[in-house]
Amino acid sequence: MPSDCISYQKTGFFTELILDYLDQKQNIAPLYHRFPKLENFKAQIHEKQSNYSADRNNLADVLLRQYENVETSEATNSNIESLRAVNTFTITTGHQLNLFTGPMYFLYKIISTINLTTTLKAEYPENNFVPVYWMATEDHDFDEINYFNFKGKKFRWSRESSGAVGRLSTDGLDDFFTVFSANLGVGKNAAELKRLFSDAYLKNKNLTDATRFLANELFGDHGLVIIDGDDRELKREFIPFVKEELETQISHQKVAETSLLLKQYNVQVNPREINLFYLDENLRERIVLENGQYIVNNSNLRFSKEELLKLVDAEPEKFSPNVIMRPLYQEVILPNLCYIGGGGEIAYWLQLKSFFEASRITFPMLLLRNSALIASKKQSEKLEKLHLNWEQLFLKHDDLLNNVIETLSDKELHFTDLKKALEVQFDTLKSIAEQTDKSFVGAVKAQEHKQLRGLENLEKKLRRAEKRKHAEQLERIISLQDELFPFHSLQERFSNFSEFYLEYGGSLIENLIAELDPTDLNFKIVVA
Repeated sequence: MPSDCISYQKTGFFTELILDYLDQKQNIAPLYHRFPKLENFKAQIHEKQSNYSADRNNLADVLLRQYENVETSEATNSNIESLRAVNTFTITTGHQLNLFTGPMYFLYKIISTINLTTTLKAEYPENNFVPVYWMATEDHDFDEINYFNFKGKKFRWSRESSGAVGRLSTDGLDDFFTVFSANLGVGKNAAELKRLFSDAYLKNKNLTDATRFLANELFGDHGLVIIDGDDRELKREFIPFVKEELETQISHQKVAETSLLLKQYNVQVNPREINLFYLDENLRERIVLENGQYIVNNSNLRFSKEELLKLVDAEPEKFSPNVIMRPLYQEVILPNLCYIGGGGEIAYWLQLKSFFEASRITFPMLLLRNSALIASKKQSEKLEKLHLNWEQLFLKHDDLLNNVIETLSDKELHFTDLKKALEVQFDTLKSIAEQTDKSFVGAVKAQEHKQLRGLENLEKKLRRAEKRKHAEQLERIISLQDELFPFHSLQERFSNFSEFYLEYGGSLIENLIAELDPTDLNFKIVVA
């Protein structure tokens, strides 16, 4: 798989906040701890080592229990055991329990995480680095995860859901599997995809177990460690922070302060006064403080402060962190150095630094995951025949067509010089009008506007005529762009990995691991 790349700035698909972060703009600097350069990991290692107080043996024991029914690779087992040692650190990514991994970028997140641990081991051989996938098992938005796209078609699992999605039974996916497998067709790779889906979702009792099985099948040989935070023993470590949140609402105060620094950007996450949910079977609802009582939304549950704090000690598993508190929970539990996420995730992590400081927990380094576009050799050859480059394909339809027409046409399609000449003439007329009769100035300006608008209309007509002249070639260009950018979206945000696995089989992941470098902050084009 040879690769090419373009800068994130030139893709047109990333927000101003993320681009400014990548450019290390001064106004963003207060929002992160250390930028994820290799040389900065030395100080991060030292700080985390001196500030990490969770029970490493407990962490390893919990992971071994969570893996009890999973066939685990030697690399993963070794990584779990290594977490008991004080010189072992994690690199973590997180993701929802999307059905059959959801969009392609699920793979890129984990590959970035695996590859960074390899790079860090070479740079700091005296330490161990473990790639971790933190499953968002406690999320409750089923509609966000119950589908995936395959060859332009949406495959959706329709059923009722409540409570944490990780606890959701996989019953009923047999019919879904029948429909999906019929669309896979026949062949070795199709058979392997059917096995992966069947073994993950038809042989495991809930979405947590199914997702762990699938991620382990895809990445276990590379030592990936998968963790489920919906665990009583892990949440015992988090008790002091849950109590502090219930008593002082510290997260709301600190995140609200930080959000002021992001006023020029579209801040993604707004903190609640209490950023915890009450979690039980088929129930995950916000905890709200009203008139001195703690109320669980959409339920009859009511607690005094004393009752709720006693419950935290007795049953910590009933308290579920939301998007604001979950990062803190993760960093309390893991000896983590760096979080790897997409643009949206990095954006909300940038709101959390002051909250971490107030909680006395080391803020992790934040690394934008790898992004990639997979193109076939045939598509790459089409690009060359059409005399295009990859950067052009990232343009919007109209911009791409206009860009191409400029190249193909033997005429000047911009009337810029004519417009400037017209403006000079009208400037002279306005000067004459002001010296003679100022009421005449308005008429001159109106005529100028009319003439310029007329030139713009002629310019558009000429451009349309040129597009008709080159219609066949333009159609081929748009067809290629639509293949690679389904529904005008990035391929990685739309297509499921199965579409590419069907073509390339197991070599897909191995080749992507070889091609993607998390320290290279560019968007990759991988030609397979």
